[in-house]
Amino acid sequence: MKFPAFLAAAAATFVLALPAASYAAGPRINMPDFSHLRAKANDSVDLTIGGPLLHFVSHIVAKDDDMDEDDKAALSILRDVSSVQVRNFSFDEDGAYSMADIDGVRKQLDAPCWSHLVEQHKREPREDTDVFMCIEDGKIKGIAVVASEPREFTIVNVIGNIDVDKLAKLEGQFGIPKVTQEN
Repeated sequence: MKFPAFLAAAAATFVLALPAASYAAGPRINMPDFSHLRAKANDSVDLTIGGPLLHFVSHIVAKDDDMDEDDKAALSILRDVSSVQVRNFSFDEDGAYSMADIDGVRKQLDAPCWSHLVEQHKREPREDTDVFMCIEDGKIKGIAVVASEPREFTIVNVIGNIDVDKLAKLEGQFGIPKVTQEN
């Protein structure tokens, strides 16, 4: 029996599309649940905030009289951000999580809009930090950070119209890892 040409073409299209399914569609990462790691972690952060709630929080925080001007300026980035996702897990011992747990996120960042901006790797102690930027139509639409150590990992996905100078002021705050080194 001969295999019809249209079925062969449909099958080929399906097979070729399979790797693309692991890509992040635009600036949004399909963030894993990581529920299997919560019981093992001594500390975890699972933050997903977006839309009107994000804008409401940025306005409330900006009115806080105890905040200094640098903190207020850093948080002004939230006005143009539509979504922030942060996942952070800390463990008592090395090897409590598998690199496969976060490699699924890294694979999504192979999508065409994503560019690898920063790649920092240390052998001893093992520390990896990768920063990616999603650029669409010449504008930064997303930032992703994947940072891992033997006992901790953090994944951050920020979506929206992003001003890099403002974003840099958030480094080291709100679970966002510090990427730049001080002189």
